Amino acid sequence: MSVAETTSTARDQSQEPLTVVVSRRVRKGEQRAFEQLSSQMTERAANFPGYLGATMFRPSSPDDPEYRIVFKFRDRETLTAWEESEERAELLEQIESLLVQPSEREVTSGIVTWFTLPGQNPVQPPPKWKMTLVSWLALYPAVTLVFVLFGDLLAQIPLLVRTLLVTAVVMVLMSYVLMPRMTRWFRFWLFPDHRRNSR
Repeated sequence: MSVAETTSTARDQSQEPLTVVVSRRVRKGEQRAFEQLSSQMTERAANFPGYLGATMFRPSSPDDPEYRIVFKFRDRETLTAWEESEERAELLEQIESLLVQPSEREVTSGIVTWFTLPGQNPVQPPPKWKMTLVSWLALYPAVTLVFVLFGDLLAQIPLLVRTLLVTAVVMVLMSYVLMPRMTRWFRFWLFPDHRRNSR
């Protein structure tokens, strides 16, 4: 690979949407203060360019004080701007004072972000071939359904607009409907180590 190709690849990777998974184990009795500070953190992040949303997963049981916060930024540059900001640093210091141990953080990109299980920390993606196969098992019926339901209507639309609409609908279905379910249904195969460790 030439220097130009290497530089181009690095640039492309830096421009991919990034998902950050932060795991925080909160001291007993500090949950309310922690959630208030986390909400403020999300509000501040939402004002930064490139912010794409966040989700908080609360502890699965009283015996496990771990919170998982998942948030997304458009690319590496906008994520770095947020993580190096004074707005974040101010609240982060207060949040860390409420924790049993320092926060754990992992950054992922691409389809890896579809394959996460609440309570699994850190996020350990399955092998790429497994992710590809499960993604295809979700993608094929999704695309087929779109054309069965709207094929006649789509046929009347110009090709570029047609593919724009179809891919937009399918990506929303994959991200918010299909892949969360497929990950749960195939967890025994995608995360065999997770299953053994949970016993």
